[in-house]
Amino acid sequence: MSRRLVECVPNISEGRDAAKIKAVTDAIAAVPGVEVLDVDPGADTNRTVITFVGEPEAVLEGAFRCIAEAAKVIDMAHQHGAHPRLGATDVVPFVPVAGVSMADCAELARRLGQRVGAELGIPVYLYEAAASRPERRNLADVRRGEYEGLAAKLRDAQWQPDFGPAAFNARSGATIIGAREFLVAYNVTLNSGDKAHATDIAFELREKGRVARRGRTQPFYQTGEIQLYAEGSFPCGNCDFTGATFDATAAHCASAHGYDLPELLRLNDVDPARPVGQKVRRRGLYGHCKAIGWYVDTYRRAQISINLTDYQQTAPHTVLEATRRLAAERGLVVTGSEIVGLVPFPCLVASGRHYLQAMGKSTGVPVQDILQTAVFSMGLSDVAPFDVEQKVLGLPKVDPKALVALPVHAFTDEVSRDTPAPGGGSIAALAGSLGAALASMVANLAHGGPDAAKNESLVALAERAQVLKDRLMTAVDADTQAFNAYMDARRLPDSTPEQKAARAAALQAGLKIAIEVPLATAQASLEALELAGDAARLGKVVSISDAAVGAQMAFAGVRGGVWNVVINLKDISDPAYVDSMQAQAAQLLDRATEQLAAITALVDQKLQDRIQKARKPIT
Repeated sequence: MSRRLVECVPNISEGRDAAKIKAVTDAIAAVPGVEVLDVDPGADTNRTVITFVGEPEAVLEGAFRCIAEAAKVIDMAHQHGAHPRLGATDVVPFVPVAGVSMADCAELARRLGQRVGAELGIPVYLYEAAASRPERRNLADVRRGEYEGLAAKLRDAQWQPDFGPAAFNARSGATIIGAREFLVAYNVTLNSGDKAHATDIAFELREKGRVARRGRTQPFYQTGEIQLYAEGSFPCGNCDFTGATFDATAAHCASAHGYDLPELLRLNDVDPARPVGQKVRRRGLYGHCKAIGWYVDTYRRAQISINLTDYQQTAPHTVLEATRRLAAERGLVVTGSEIVGLVPFPCLVASGRHYLQAMGKSTGVPVQDILQTAVFSMGLSDVAPFDVEQKVLGLPKVDPKALVALPVHAFTDEVSRDTPAPGGGSIAALAGSLGAALASMVANLAHGGPDAAKNESLVALAERAQVLKDRLMTAVDADTQAFNAYMDARRLPDSTPEQKAARAAALQAGLKIAIEVPLATAQASLEALELAGDAARLGKVVSISDAAVGAQMAFAGVRGGVWNVVINLKDISDPAYVDSMQAQAAQLLDRATEQLAAITALVDQKLQDRIQKARKPIT
């Protein structure tokens, strides 16, 4: 059964005192089954973002201990920082990672809230997917007024806490607990020390937008004159249109700009039923985007602090490029950006691919190259080092004890020893992987020509080859592991009838794994062989020999995989299974043999033509 995994990202209101931060993180790490992935303190924000993962119950316990310890070591009566906050532990979101749903995480949030309120006496508000009512979904709405306004909030009948006492605790404040999708906390740094510069751009980016102005709005929009709604005059904040009625302007905003004006007003705490006398609102550029400006004394620069609540809808690189444009319009320069906490692997890969495409390069390259492109292009190491290994959640990693982690000479020595594994199955997988790698290389060498359609085909080829290369590289160890599992079954006791039956069943199961792993190797190697053929046809003639070698290596992967299937069939007791495997193996081999013959003929002909062309006298 796959592991059920939940991420928790508590934000505590302490970013300066290392001893206090350590006390909180140690309390979390002490919970069995919890792994603390990242601790990201900020002195100027006076806030630390902690990221940890584990099984649901372990994470629930870790979150409780975090809140309890923070309440002991942080005194909110003396806490100040640039980041909005409500309590010692400001916010605790649960994020589904694997094997759990958003509903599961919302239930964790409710259980934690109830326990925190009952055992620690801290007021708790639920937000996002765990919210008790619609108006409490948005974190900014729940946090409005911050710690300084908490006493008044707790007296408000509309803002009674979901759990815990409705009494102001000056030391611990209140805690906001919820469940949400992965949030990318992303800061963009300017070459300015003026917070107002960052704020001006932040208001352009964020979903809730800003107050609309007119007159002198260049270079900074916030210098213009504020617009107001009046009877018979309802300006559109995004263009020169003015409706005679609010409904007319709302219809214009929907058709011309694609947004819901009443909803925009509600985001800004304005009743759309009573707009007269209220400030006109201008919508921001991006949904799923929250942003503010602040000054960070450590960097001596202003930053736009951005929360992306759905990075698949609004990606960091999209917001960064808009920020670069907006900054340039204001005579400013973006010096770089930083990710606070962790970033999901697919998110950073998407950014790397975006920049590779923008510079006219192929995206069919190793994952490490794509990620490095994102780091360089986004300036992620501008204000602090960006360690891909530490900062990217879900980064594919190679076990340091794996065969493929060995140096080439050490791996070759391991194969040569008097042990049956690693053997032919692992070498077949390695051969197939090398075949896919060569297919990718040939496609990438040919990419960049004037034929757009051909470039598109080459990129698709290279990307597919990279996937196969990595899959077959994993199969190098999988084949050895499959053989070892079969050998373990052979060592099982067989003294009693029950033991004999259990051993026989384990042997059959082990044999099937030892058959299906090389079968998958043969199937993937056939795909690599076909890609090598496509590379030979689409690639440059000067690299056609590389495509030919790739085809031969991939064929070795097919042939070797098939041999390893067949050799293990003799001990299988299920005739139907044996017949099925033999048929599949035969089909794979026939198809691979046909493909290799066609590729060989093509390559040989192109090479011969090249020789003849070189010998042709110049007239």
